[in-house]
Amino acid sequence: MNRKLSLLAIIAVVFISACTSAPYSQQVNTSQVGFVEEGIASFYANKYQFRTTANGERFNQFASTAAHKTLPFNSRVRVTNLDNGKSVVVRINDRGPFINGRIIDLSRSSFSEIADTKAGLARVKIEVIP
Repeated sequence: MNRKLSLLAIIAVVFISACTSAPYSQQVNTSQVGFVEEGIASFYANKYQFRTTANGERFNQFASTAAHKTLPFNSRVRVTNLDNGKSVVVRINDRGPFINGRIIDLSRSSFSEIADTKAGLARVKIEVIP
């Protein structure tokens, strides 16, 4: 019986999270278009899954989102791995990273598109795009 309740609780959290997250198609902030920065990217995942992000959304490690210290929420950013040339486009919905030397925290799925999550870090260039 407890196992069924646990499964129902997980389903409820996922459903509520999906219903309360702001849609990706929200107005994109273009005030920083052209901003470029190079540095280290990391990712965040399991520990933060479904926690509230700085803009009020629920964090989803499988969404194309990221945390940046200063870029406006809903800014679209192309993140390019400087070692292999792979890139991904993410939307800023959180603040961070809070570790010196890092410029952006990507969701797990976004990071895995450009680098191996086992490495945990990647040298990147970020560019704000319209």
